Amino acid sequence: MAPGAVIGWDMGAALSLAQALGINPLITVELLPEIEAVMVRKLNEQMVNAEGAGIRP
Repeated sequence: MAPGAVIGWDMGAALSLAQALGINPLITVELLPEIEAVMVRKLNEQMVNAEGAGIRP
């Protein structure tokens, strides 16, 4: 995380979590970048909207 923005996930941690949950590693490496991109975009949108509403994240 950068001041005021999310820039990405810890992919090592995400892959370890997927492994612990028994998710196929090949599926994980295929889908995780797409999921991360959407989540980062949405989290940043929420922070901007919260800031505009006077809410401090």
